Amino acid sequence: MSHADVQEYYGKTLSGSADLQTNACCTPDEIPDHVKAVLSRIHDDVLMRYYGCGLIAPLALEGMRILDLGSGAGRDVYALSQMVGETGLVVGVDMTEEQLDVARAHQEFHAQEFGFTKSNVEFHHGYIEELDKLPFADGSFDIIVSNCVLNLAMDKGAVLRQAHRLLKTGGEMYFSDVYADRRIPDVLRADPVLYGECLSGALYWNDFETMSRAAGFGDPRLVTHRPLLIENKVLEAKVAPIEFTSATYRLFKLDLEPECEDYGQAVIYRGTVPHAPHVFVLDGGHKIETGKVFPVCGNTWKMLKETRFAPHFDFIGSFDTHYGIFAGCGGTSPFSDLNGDDQPCC
Repeated sequence: MSHADVQEYYGKTLSGSADLQTNACCTPDEIPDHVKAVLSRIHDDVLMRYYGCGLIAPLALEGMRILDLGSGAGRDVYALSQMVGETGLVVGVDMTEEQLDVARAHQEFHAQEFGFTKSNVEFHHGYIEELDKLPFADGSFDIIVSNCVLNLAMDKGAVLRQAHRLLKTGGEMYFSDVYADRRIPDVLRADPVLYGECLSGALYWNDFETMSRAAGFGDPRLVTHRPLLIENKVLEAKVAPIEFTSATYRLFKLDLEPECEDYGQAVIYRGTVPHAPHVFVLDGGHKIETGKVFPVCGNTWKMLKETRFAPHFDFIGSFDTHYGIFAGCGGTSPFSDLNGDDQPCC
């Protein structure tokens, strides 16, 4: 597969979301009300060319600088532009000119629709593996997002390394993508339809976590996941018995330890993050109720203390005394059930 093959699929083969042959590049209906309200104000021409597989709208975005990798026709860019507000900025990068033409054609419409004096979005043509060729300075973004695009990249490690370079210290990469329960054979990777449908380019989830750590993102956190039911008998037969999942991860640019270590620390959520008055969800194992003393490992402490979330928490303890490994932490495979209760799990 090559960039040209992917550009052909998304620029010529697909004219809209309805042309997809599987449900891999589709976001399910479980969307929070505040996000639905945001999406309702986006132009129909942009909405009909959406190919994402998840929801890439983390909380506490006011005033943030966000980079969207593989922004396509701009649905997520315009959704996030409302959330960051007029003082924020959202920048989209995509390699398909046809998609960028749609996105750029509606900049003025969305600025007026959102009540902004000028547009707070930009779109750049380029490859997400080659962000160093675009006019972005090191550490220039608070958040980097991506929606079902990493699997389409030719060099996934390069994408993660570039993202780490562009994030500010304490920033995060928050993104959804498709993952496989095993490594995919080369013969399937060469299939243009399977690749374009976000299947055969998917990483084995454990290779992804290893790759993330190598790029500088210690302790990847799995936020949500859902199994993918391909719902196309021909393509199902081609990929069988491989299983796929759509998963959302968050990767922080922080000095984190390889394991979750116990320093006797805890946090108390103040309930002040917009749209999360009762519970703050950091990841699948950290659902932190308002007002409750919640024990955390050192890595989780930093993810809250040294990021934009710090004003919303009270912090108990320090790093003065080490008590060994943090007890109760399980695996992070998106092919196993997430911890559904509110017990601390790193």
